[in-house]
Order: sequence, then structure tokens, then C-alpha cells
Amino acid sequence: MASSTHTASRGLAAQEPARPRARPSRRPAGGGTGRWAAWAFLLPLLAYLLAFYAYPLYRNLDLSLRDYTVRSFVQGDAPFIGLANYREVADNPTFVPALTHTVVFTTASLVLQFGIGMALAVFFHQHFRLSATLRALFLVPWLLPLIVSASTWSWMLNSEAGVVNTFLGVLGIDPVNWLTSPDWSLASVIIANVWIGIPFNLVLLYSGLQGIPQQIYEAAALDGTTGWQRFWRLTFPLLRPVSAITLLLGLVYTLKVFDIIWIMTKGGPADSSTTLATWSYQLGFGSLLPQFGPGAAVGNLLIVAALAFGLVYIRVQRRQGGTA
Repeated sequence: MASSTHTASRGLAAQEPARPRARPSRRPAGGGTGRWAAWAFLLPLLAYLLAFYAYPLYRNLDLSLRDYTVRSFVQGDAPFIGLANYREVADNPTFVPALTHTVVFTTASLVLQFGIGMALAVFFHQHFRLSATLRALFLVPWLLPLIVSASTWSWMLNSEAGVVNTFLGVLGIDPVNWLTSPDWSLASVIIANVWIGIPFNLVLLYSGLQGIPQQIYEAAALDGTTGWQRFWRLTFPLLRPVSAITLLLGLVYTLKVFDIIWIMTKGGPADSSTTLATWSYQLGFGSLLPQFGPGAAVGNLLIVAALAFGLVYIRVQRRQGGTA
């Protein structure tokens, strides 16, 4: 009897489902300390972003929505006027020329910087002798302070003693008033900005070329393709992601170019080289009676334009990633 009872109990025990064993906790010891350490590393960055990005953007937006004078700027009691500063900017006769000059300056600079930078990147990708040395020399305009570069171009394009007009005289061409003629002032600052921006495009595009496998070009050469066909059908499509970010960064930088134009022409003569960036400075700081509100409004227009192009870039990248 006892043996049968024992056998039955063993059978019931065998039918009971096995209880899952408790898994050991994978939480590392001192998890709270790790989170505090992460916040300790993150807080300086957050403080930097708030102090040097978020707060200036807020102040600039506040300036554009209030009627600030020198007294109210110090005391902080400027009345709220909404979008009146933006309407004043849009009605100003300088707005349309400044907007047109900004578009021309930005478009011409981007096209020339990217085109010349691409040509130089492909040229230096051949890895010939002295390639590294010449590539390093092309970085000099990018390494120089902007005030030095702009001052150098002002001297070179001087109507009377500039080396450019001296060279044109040797060729039998009449001197050009590069910086004092309304017909040439915008072209002059574009030339200087292109010269400064070429190394940036060269570095990014050359790094993109380094990431393309050489076997692709070898296979294309075996198929009998020409150099232009290899560039147009292989190099250019494979460089599309790098080209997109190069153009975007160049666009954001070019939109806010101020120092080159201000040092060379101060936006003149007769506002012929005035852009939105220089006009914003002229409104806010260029006179004895500064117009803080309209100047901030013009600056916000540049911010919105740069943000819009950035959002377009992100959207295009997401679409390409989704279809890949």
C-alpha cells in the first residue's frame, strides 16, 4: 500500500509543470550611479546649447516682435508689436535688392565652389607625385582668418594699385573698378567667397572619393568606358550622399556670410552688394539710431531659410533610405 501511494505521488510530481528558473538580473551594479554619470557628461553640452543657441534664438525672436529702442533695450520695457517689424522690412525698398543679391551670391558661390572643388577632388584622386603637397596648399585659404582673406582680396582688387588691374593692364585691358562700381561689387565678393570655400568642398568630396572601391573603376575600364563616362555614371552617382551634405553645409554657411562682404564693400556702393546678412547688421548696429527689431527680423528670415533647406535635406535622406 505504501509502495503504491509512493508511486502515485511520483506520477503526480512528474505531471506538474516545471517551474521556470529565475533568471539572474542583468542590471549592472550601481545602475543609479551610471545614470548620474551619464547626466553629468550630458549637462555641460545642454548648458552650452541653451546658453549659446536656444537663448540667443529666443532673444532674437523677442527683438523682432517688440518695438525696441536704445532705452528700452537697456531697461527691457519694449512694447509688443507682433509682426509689425516684418511688415516694415518687407515694405523697405532695400528688401528686394538685398534678397536678390543674397540669392545670386549664394547660388553663384555654391555652383562655383562645388564645381571647382569636384574637379580638384577628382584630379587629386589620381595619386600622382606631389599630390599630397598640392592638396595641402589648397587648404591655405580655408585656414586663414576671414579678415585676412577679405583684406587681401580688397588689396588685390583695388582700382588703382591692385595686382588684378595691373595684370589686366599688361594684357591691354582697361582697369576695372571692382569694389567701387555697382556693376562689379557683387561679382568681386563672389570671387573672394568662392576662393575661400573651394578647400571645404575639396576636402569633403575627396574624402567621399576615397570611399569608392577601386575595383568599380577597374571593371568599368575593362568594359571600355571613357573617363567622362566613368565620372558621370559611377563617380557622380556614388558621391550623391557626400555631395548633398556638402551643398547643404555650403548653403547654410553662404547664407550668413557677412565679414567678407562688409570688409570688402560694406554692402555698397549704393547697396549693390548688400545681402540680408549685411542689411541685418546695418539695421541693428550700422547707425547712431539702431533698429533692433527690423534687424532681428531680417536675421530670423535667414534662420528660417537655413532651417527650411535643412528640413528638405532630412526629408530627402529619409526617402532615399526608405527606398534603398
